[in-house]
Amino acid sequence: MKISVIEKSLYFKGLLLLIRKDREIQEEEKQLMMRIGPIMGFEKKFCENAIDEIIHNKNIDDSPPLFSNSTIAEYFIHDAIIISLADKEIHETEIAWLTDIARANGIENILNDYLKKLTKGKKQEMENNLAVKKLDWE
Repeated sequence: MKISVIEKSLYFKGLLLLIRKDREIQEEEKQLMMRIGPIMGFEKKFCENAIDEIIHNKNIDDSPPLFSNSTIAEYFIHDAIIISLADKEIHETEIAWLTDIARANGIENILNDYLKKLTKGKKQEMENNLAVKKLDWE
């Protein structure tokens, strides 16, 4: 499935917003975002700047991303849970925001299943199965 530039930006921004939900970005989250960015076609410097800026810029719209179809939204939720687990803990603010995203995209039924499935996985195994790798980014 080919993903547009706008959708790609929305996906990456959504992941950035997620990692700031607990008000600090852990090194594990930063490293994972630095691996995801290039998969999506973003340059290293852009990713570094975006990660550094997301925590300090209060003017960034924090509303849940609304994707063009449910498949992209499901992939996003999958990857977002993996990123949430990068610091070995899913915070209540992260779960609440993922719930808002799932609801906004009409896929709230998959969130609990993904949470159960992914919280049982090993870190390296989960990172190797990022859904972002399955999409064709423009």
